[in-house]
Amino acid sequence: MSLEEELFNGVEKNTPDYIKNNKYIDIDNKKEFTFILKKEHLLPYDAENNPLGLNLNNWLKNYEKEAAVSTAGIRGPQNILYPYDVRFPINIMGIMLATYAKALVAKEKYKGKKIIKLVGREVRYNSDKFLDLIARVQAAQGIETLTVYERKTMPIWLASFLCFKLDLAGGEYITSSHGISVKNATKDLNSQGSQYLPDESMEFVNKIKEIFDIVQKKGTYEIKIAKSDDELINENFMKSINNGIDLYIEYLENGVANKENLDLIKRTNNKIIIENVGGSAYNTLNKILMKFKIQNKFVWMNIEEDAFFHGIGKYDTDPMGNKCFYDYSVDATVISKQKDGKYYFPVIDTLNYSEKLKNYPVGTVVLITDPDHDRLTVCQIESSEKIHKLEKIGISTSKLDSKRVLCVYTANQSFLLIMNFWKEQLQKSGKWNNYPRFIVKTTASAKSWDEWAEFNGIKVVNVPVGFKEIANIMKKVENQIIKNPNKDVIITDVFGNDINLGKNPRMIFGGEESGGMIIGSEELIKSKAGRIAIAMREKSASEAIIIAAALVSNLEKDNKTLSDALEEIFTKNNIIAKYDMREDIAYYNESEPDIEKLMQSKKEGEEKRTKNDLFFLAPALAFFDKKITLEQIKSVFKSIFETLNFDNLIDIKFVGDGTYLKFTDKFIEIRPSGTDAKTKAYGSGANKEDISQFARVLGNYSGNLNALYLDLISQDYYNNAKEKSMCEYLKFTNKDFDTRVFEIPDYDKTLKI
Repeated sequence: MSLEEELFNGVEKNTPDYIKNNKYIDIDNKKEFTFILKKEHLLPYDAENNPLGLNLNNWLKNYEKEAAVSTAGIRGPQNILYPYDVRFPINIMGIMLATYAKALVAKEKYKGKKIIKLVGREVRYNSDKFLDLIARVQAAQGIETLTVYERKTMPIWLASFLCFKLDLAGGEYITSSHGISVKNATKDLNSQGSQYLPDESMEFVNKIKEIFDIVQKKGTYEIKIAKSDDELINENFMKSINNGIDLYIEYLENGVANKENLDLIKRTNNKIIIENVGGSAYNTLNKILMKFKIQNKFVWMNIEEDAFFHGIGKYDTDPMGNKCFYDYSVDATVISKQKDGKYYFPVIDTLNYSEKLKNYPVGTVVLITDPDHDRLTVCQIESSEKIHKLEKIGISTSKLDSKRVLCVYTANQSFLLIMNFWKEQLQKSGKWNNYPRFIVKTTASAKSWDEWAEFNGIKVVNVPVGFKEIANIMKKVENQIIKNPNKDVIITDVFGNDINLGKNPRMIFGGEESGGMIIGSEELIKSKAGRIAIAMREKSASEAIIIAAALVSNLEKDNKTLSDALEEIFTKNNIIAKYDMREDIAYYNESEPDIEKLMQSKKEGEEKRTKNDLFFLAPALAFFDKKITLEQIKSVFKSIFETLNFDNLIDIKFVGDGTYLKFTDKFIEIRPSGTDAKTKAYGSGANKEDISQFARVLGNYSGNLNALYLDLISQDYYNNAKEKSMCEYLKFTNKDFDTRVFEIPDYDKTLKI
């Protein structure tokens, strides 16, 4: 039996008959119809007393909780065989209600205007059904929906780019990024093409509440579904603009796909491999490479689209060796520990590179992208003789054979290489001094980025985790450029520092340690209606692949590897924090097919996650409020973590979504996942073993409070810490907020539709 069959059998076995037989929305019906939401649907299922029960009140409560904190869309597991199973967070009913509510909000906001939105998807289970439903619900409300011709897949960054470029009222994208196969989500994109901030999500969540209140009072509520081929579902416009690819190529030509970079790629000898996890990147990126006439420099792996992601990251045992279906996701940088204590790459191991790469020479680079094509992992084949040197500079490896290893670069390492290369390219072309330069990074990203930027006179803006936070800074910068073009742009980062970016600055890099990056354009990007941007709002693996290929080609002509270049950067830029690591603590098996067990274990996991979070969060906030001293915090930590040394701890801060511990030689950040029952512990510093131990111990801590802790921080303060942290987060996001108001343009003039 294949692993996918094992997954399907587990789902089939654990789906009760009343779910299988209750197809309350017939999404296979392509004709126009009306769904009647009933009071019974809001309450739990009961075979005798409420056979129509869908427990929607409980679904909404959990959905609202996700919307308030989500970092990348409202994610969750789904029943991959029965998508109308409302016991799962992502389901047909939820998609319909959320889409309908967003349509009502848009109609209120843009009253009397022609509203055009976009919907896109990648390859996940049921994504095609969700796309069809979203488009039809919007069409029934008079909203025109653009989608790829024949409703095929597209990357998230292209959907985001087109929302901005075409001045749309927003968009929907169906994905769960690099998450496990059974997960899905809708990423809501606003008119800028950036992901919704929590306040934007709460607008439509509150609208769903209003609908439920009406149902409670009147008993029913009608929601119309347009026919599948409704004239307001527009595939032909996307076909007429080559699905937006030509517009995106113009953007790339003003940035990473300049003549210098393309010429480098054209001269490279070694083939560059693109590992296309899920298969959905090929349809778009290969067309871009062909347009630039560099497609022959690349070799593709996995060009066919597959919702199971070709088995990548999938096992028939969990990390403890228990027999079950287990999914490590498709994040190639995930590290796990074997029973003997040795670390390994579980996702890399399922890529079968020992066989696939056996005929490729030392120096070959592999660029791994995920299903929605927004993240990049960089790998390179090196000789086993260099293993000790590689370990010395912090590069992890996976054995290919007796003579070769595969270097697996963290995004912290590969992106440092990329931003340094881009700086050098701008300097060579004489463009570097045209503008003041800055980068935007998440606090969890490497300290080496900050050190590199400081050495090179580049300003750094630190933000919480999530690309929407990076996009939020871009918009604040643009707002100031437009309002006061002759004044310095000053931005407050999440640490509370005011950063002077200078007059009319340009972002040379925006990124995060989880593999997402963007590089700004030299000239301001203009939408069809004349709006401006310094960079796009979503991370793009296409952009990353092009500049990574240019970097590799540049090194090849000098007979250097990525590890050689990284070592040089460390030396030339006086970088001390050479090492980085991330400890991922998952409190349950996300692939558990029994929804009752899944939700119960998730609930228990969330409690563990929250206890760990609050343990660090409360002291950070108390220190900010001057209710406790740093020395007192050190004494608490020392009393609990006896194996760790806190003598050189110099600061502790809440950074929007986690707690940041700053030491003289490192940082450690403890952050609860915004989308799941997980804790993430990040470290970056001068000693790999040291940051690894700190991240492992602090990330896995139970969160139990001892007497000294409770003596210094009151129970009331501890209990209210989460609410206080949300207030502090909103202060940060709202400071210098982008005041530009989106106006619906005359689409007859701007788009000819």
